[in-house]
Amino acid sequence: MARSRTRRILVRRHDAGASRRAPDVVAVEEPLEIRLDGHVVTTTMRTPGDDHDLAVGFARAEGLIDGVALREVRSCGLGLDERAAFNIVELDTGGRAAPPMPRLTTQTAACGVCGSPAIDELLDRLRPLDGTAAIGVDLLVAMAARVRPAQELFATTGGVHGAAAFRPDGEILVVREDVGRHNAVDKVVGHLHRDDALPAGGLGLYVSGRAGFEIVQKAWAAGFGTVVAVGAPTSLAVDIARQANITLAAFLRPDGINVYAPESPRG
Repeated sequence: MARSRTRRILVRRHDAGASRRAPDVVAVEEPLEIRLDGHVVTTTMRTPGDDHDLAVGFARAEGLIDGVALREVRSCGLGLDERAAFNIVELDTGGRAAPPMPRLTTQTAACGVCGSPAIDELLDRLRPLDGTAAIGVDLLVAMAARVRPAQELFATTGGVHGAAAFRPDGEILVVREDVGRHNAVDKVVGHLHRDDALPAGGLGLYVSGRAGFEIVQKAWAAGFGTVVAVGAPTSLAVDIARQANITLAAFLRPDGINVYAPESPRG
């Protein structure tokens, strides 16, 4: 059953001094529980749609399915009411994956990996990338305009983030949208994982928001050699990108962009 990603509501609009009631469309936000071999991993707030990709991408970024084949990915209904149906995704490895350490709190759409223990674990688990494809600056500058026509949910609601995987020649392979920028990236990574297209050393990752540590972490786990973001990066994102040997380009403008990693800026 396809889940609606939008909801129509009545609002009071104020324009040019006039006030009136009018319909508006907002993005849906609902919880999704992710399970691995029967163990609850996390609950995240997301926009329904591409839930299997989201669950697989999240597990990939967390290192939960490294070297383990997925036997099945399935949605489960809670049986409470129609709003709760299919808000659980189960990843089945036949018990071959190590039991996960569950996250004890629900993640908001803005939540990613937090805390120094998680960062230390990331650095222990991943190694700097090599042999990744070089992508020209002119193409990075053009990515927002290339991806935007595929961001249909953003065009309707203005309330979601977008992420995309693209080739060095500019061909866009997959675009995903979600209220959470991390979820949008997980949906892209999960799609590529299920297509046996990881590691993504020959691809770039585009994100419509800022480039925080969590975005670079997910790109690193998936093997992307390039990340381009519309918004600004954080200091930790730059540090991690340089350690990972990821090209991090951000603060995208119509006629320019800043490259923060791997090269140190001069001047």
